[in-house]
Amino acid sequence: MKLVRTTPSHPGYQQLVEALDRFLAITDGEDHAFYDQYNKSDAIQHVVVVEDEEGKAVGCGAIKPFDATSVEIKRMYTTDEVRGQGLAGRVLSELERWAAELGYQRLILETGIRQTAAIHLYDKHGYRRLTENYGPYAGVEGSICMEKYVE
Repeated sequence: MKLVRTTPSHPGYQQLVEALDRFLAITDGEDHAFYDQYNKSDAIQHVVVVEDEEGKAVGCGAIKPFDATSVEIKRMYTTDEVRGQGLAGRVLSELERWAAELGYQRLILETGIRQTAAIHLYDKHGYRRLTENYGPYAGVEGSICMEKYVE
């Protein structure tokens, strides 16, 4: 498996995001339209794609500027056939390195309370739950917001 730093124009990333959106439409249920409006790739410039031995994209993640010192983790996803192999953790670590190289000091993210695998991943990688949700997720009971400072 190979990690590739790229942009949202990467065809594999686009395919994975479509699959992610289909998955989230099911797990988010009636809340999907609310969350979907904040999950566009318009402001994303930094994407990590995992490619298998044949060059097929099987996982991804991205960072998006949030403020002068913070980036937001977005669009984390792995395909069913590679789940449980530690690839999401590798993508997350690569995004953290990239954010540090770009001069950011903090990473933030939002995930849904139904995304138990994602919550476990972020907990395992040292993300801390915020007492109050940030930005558009403030007051949203179905959201969990987390942060981690760059080391």
